Amino acid sequence: MILQTTWFFLWGLLWAIFFMTDGFDFGVGTLYPFLGKTDTDRRMMINSVGPLWDGNEVWLITAGGVTFAAFPKVYAVMFSTLYTPLLLILFALILRGVAFEFRGQIDSPGWKRIWDACIFVGSATPGLLFGVAFANIFRGIPFDSQGIYHGNLLMLLNPYGLLGGALFLVLFMVHGANWLAIRTSGDLHDRAVATAHKLWIALVALAVLFLGASFFATSLYDNYFKYPALFLIILVTVAALLGIKYFLTRQHYFKAWFSSAVTIVGATFFGIAGLFPALYPSLKESGATLTAFNASSSPLTLKIMLTVTVIFLPLVIAYQIWAYNLFKGKVTEDDLEY
Repeated sequence: MILQTTWFFLWGLLWAIFFMTDGFDFGVGTLYPFLGKTDTDRRMMINSVGPLWDGNEVWLITAGGVTFAAFPKVYAVMFSTLYTPLLLILFALILRGVAFEFRGQIDSPGWKRIWDACIFVGSATPGLLFGVAFANIFRGIPFDSQGIYHGNLLMLLNPYGLLGGALFLVLFMVHGANWLAIRTSGDLHDRAVATAHKLWIALVALAVLFLGASFFATSLYDNYFKYPALFLIILVTVAALLGIKYFLTRQHYFKAWFSSAVTIVGATFFGIAGLFPALYPSLKESGATLTAFNASSSPLTLKIMLTVTVIFLPLVIAYQIWAYNLFKGKVTEDDLEY
């Protein structure tokens, strides 16, 4: 049970790290048509995430790989029941990556407008659909003991799922605006800061609604009332959410970005802690629910994976810290010449 519990925590942690890192990329891309008033602005926005976005997506591959290796039944049922939204996310991520590379290949306004639209769609779509998917997981998915999904895409677009999607998307937009406040200067910087202030109000409203809706639409709070210490997750997340506004007001933009990062991790673990030991709850048959204990790989597999993780995960984190530190300076117009 210790191995399964450890991997349940690592599974949640890897998803949280992915949302924390690639989240500001999604946010910058979603804000792209609204803050990028000129071609120079748009190129600076792309360059602010350019050296990092593909490295950030390594965490998505890692989270998906851990799901496959540690909890293969969950992987199989998840990719079967959520096939359409996951496929849309995959296509959007591919579209975004292609757009980053193709936009500057031809110096034509029409050409650039096409890829600018692709950057927006390829950023906003994953941000929204990841929130919809995880909110539905928190709520439960209608599948039976055979792993067969009894529903369609529209069933996933229920009020709670859409609320989760809106929460994730706005949270990523705040995260992205904070990132632009760090990496840019001049008018673009000022617009990013003003946008972060405005979006923060919407984020607070969505967070309150989501916490309240989770009480009625899910069973997440059962674990919280059973283990009151878990409420610390909510308290830390709320403190980080308030910290975003506090540091923005005092023009401490890196601290504001760090606060939004903690908010994303906290929001993810709010659901992860409430789910335990369930990984993929079923709305149709309680006995079909996949948990950390009935859907895990063999103990030997989990031990080998844990050894590999302990060795290599710190190396990946160290490399990303080095990369972030290398590109920590502000993007200037001079950088666009290269």
